[in-house]
Amino acid sequence: MVQRCGWAQTDLSIAYHDSEWGVPVHDDRLLLEFLILEGAQAGLSWETILKKRPAYRLAFDGFDPALVAAYDETRQQKLLQDAGIIRNRLKIAAAVGNARAFLKVQAEFGSFDSYFWRFSGGETIHNYWESYRDCPALTPLSNTISRDLVQRGFRFVGPTIIYALMQAVGMVNDHEIGCFRYAELLGE
Repeated sequence: MVQRCGWAQTDLSIAYHDSEWGVPVHDDRLLLEFLILEGAQAGLSWETILKKRPAYRLAFDGFDPALVAAYDETRQQKLLQDAGIIRNRLKIAAAVGNARAFLKVQAEFGSFDSYFWRFSGGETIHNYWESYRDCPALTPLSNTISRDLVQRGFRFVGPTIIYALMQAVGMVNDHEIGCFRYAELLGE
């Protein structure tokens, strides 16, 4: 029997765990997708977001930062009517505003990837947790990244959201040490 992290319990979360969670992401569009989805998840379960992810990809034009940044009030109102996504005015406005800030970061650093990964020296931080329950909700590094993002105009980027982003995009390997993915990701 394959041993996984204890939080991967449903078909959807197992598929996400086995193929994506903790894999280093260096594609700007996918980084924007995770940034928006992690912000949308605030106060909700990740399972809810995974179920809505296909609808988010459609509603947010495949997370093309230039397209999302151009959403006007009319487009945001249309998104509020889309039952496939989280219909929260603040989260939708933050997604659009974050796409605009994302473009500014790309212009300054050449890519969001260059900006974001510089916080870890371009390397994955491998933690050593026996249980996912031992994993912190935030760290000094997520605090630092969160503060920097806020100064750059990003919203829904508190330290807990940013730590979840760091986990999702492989900046940290928080798989349990007994999980088959932990060892696999050590080798990447």
